[in-house]
Amino acid sequence: MLEAHPSARDSRFYLKTFGPSASPSSEPRPPPPTDPHLNTPEFPLSDSSTPTTAFVKLSSSLGDEPEITVAGRTELADELLHRPVNQHTALVKIQGPFTDRQLESIAEGMVYLKKLGLVSIIVMDNEAWSEEDNGFLELSVDEQRQRTIRLRERMKAETLKFADLLEAKGGEARPLLEGVLCVSGAEFEHTWAPIASTSALPFDASKSDLFVDSLSGIRDAIRRGEIPVIPPIALNASCFSLCVSANDAVRAISSGLADHERRAGLRYESEERLRNDVDLTPVRIMVINSEGGIPSPARGGNPHLSINLEAEFDYIHSTFVWQDTHPTSLANLSLIRSCLAELPRTASAVLVSHRSPRSLIANLITNKPAHSPSLHHSLLPPENIQHQPTIIRRGLPLRVFRSMSELDRPALTRLLEASFGRTLDADPFYERLERHLDFCIIAGDYQGVAIVTNEYATTPFSSPSSSPAKPMAYLDKFAVLPSLQGDGTVDFLWGALRDESFGLGLLDALNPNVGGLQGQGIGKDLVWRSRANNPVNKWYFERSNGFFKIPPPKGSQIGFALFWCEAEDRVGSFRRGDEQTLGKEERLSHWSEVVGAIPSCWV
Repeated sequence: MLEAHPSARDSRFYLKTFGPSASPSSEPRPPPPTDPHLNTPEFPLSDSSTPTTAFVKLSSSLGDEPEITVAGRTELADELLHRPVNQHTALVKIQGPFTDRQLESIAEGMVYLKKLGLVSIIVMDNEAWSEEDNGFLELSVDEQRQRTIRLRERMKAETLKFADLLEAKGGEARPLLEGVLCVSGAEFEHTWAPIASTSALPFDASKSDLFVDSLSGIRDAIRRGEIPVIPPIALNASCFSLCVSANDAVRAISSGLADHERRAGLRYESEERLRNDVDLTPVRIMVINSEGGIPSPARGGNPHLSINLEAEFDYIHSTFVWQDTHPTSLANLSLIRSCLAELPRTASAVLVSHRSPRSLIANLITNKPAHSPSLHHSLLPPENIQHQPTIIRRGLPLRVFRSMSELDRPALTRLLEASFGRTLDADPFYERLERHLDFCIIAGDYQGVAIVTNEYATTPFSSPSSSPAKPMAYLDKFAVLPSLQGDGTVDFLWGALRDESFGLGLLDALNPNVGGLQGQGIGKDLVWRSRANNPVNKWYFERSNGFFKIPPPKGSQIGFALFWCEAEDRVGSFRRGDEQTLGKEERLSHWSEVVGAIPSCWV
């Protein structure tokens, strides 16, 4: 938790979602637990060099709240670790095989997440189970029956083993060996064959007749503070236990949890009681395996940090070449896509290796990747980058327009005014865009926008004197609806902006933005300005190559900061034009002049 480095916004969102209720409880607080696992959690603070003091600072610049510092054993820390108030659920697939030590580490992480308010509903998986499929149909009926029974008992034994590990780490677990899943269809009445018992197999919705019969066991476990652990076993109409795909099991359980008040368990309990019960809808889908995140060609085979399913799913499938080293990545991506489709847009998924369990804590606190996906891979820390998780969101489609005639001006106006909280002086703004527009990136149905214009200096450069100045790429507007801030849209939009400007000419700019240049072209410097007191400037600074301050205009007390991103195919060298070099100082002077002449677009 302490290594997540949350921003003020992240801290406030976590405390609002998972922290103690604003109104104090009338119930007396129980004394601190005596179990050493609860008092000094080893996960993720097992490294002796890791500080054990928490510091969470909420900047007053983002609100009226005073700055808060939480250090050591405070009331808030006790609330978060020992008495979570606002509990939410995560649906977790643990995809082995793992060693005992690896399983122990994973169990430790699940218990720690529960202390922070995220209760895991765990589905067990093991790629070794698929060995039972080999030559199955060639066996006699009795041999098929015996093999199925052996596989079923193995699944149950591994489920009980992991439940025991959860208990040993200070958690309470409830193995739900049968009674959660059912399978329908006449073809399953007289068969002993395991049903797609490997995660490597692709999902075929037409062949999936798996569903949740009742959520009462899961619901009761969570009420009692227990972690449900479920093997992929389903009952057919004859009450015979069949071995099923763990991926199909996760899909069925996710579907039931997403709509639990209308789907399962209502025949056992009243609607009034359920309305006041814990919300079972998962806020996270987690897949923990040995493969880790999904490899990206843009990152040299290292994992995608974040995936926008709406824009990237098909592209990832068509360019995937890591079947030998990551045989289940695409199947897991399809699994996550189908789960997120039924969950709220705020839900996200994480594909993580057992080697980087701490990232689950960071993702819980910030709901973001360990490193921003909008940062170029050369700026990311080199250590353990191959084990970084992949954060997956439903996301939004991204479209690139190069003509004002293609844009919906009323929708764009509503987006800009909602994002900036100001009234747009629309007519002169759009008149200027008619003359200067380079491209406009729209996220979703006008839920985010990046507008880049071509700008010229009013006076020519001193060099090269023989040719007119080339236009400067200016980021005129970058906006996301307030309701989508924090859901990854900002990073997706910035990534598309890079692909169309300062990232051009590089392999990793070849991304599937509709209407985009597909990485073809020459990179160009991108410049933009921001008010000096804008709280977003820190985010801009992290993504820029530099900035300098511009004095405030006449009649204003607040100046601007001018940021720039140099064309990445020429980073480290000066910009060249007509075989002559334009020095950095002259460049900065040129940018300052151009940006200073751009009028405000607000009433």
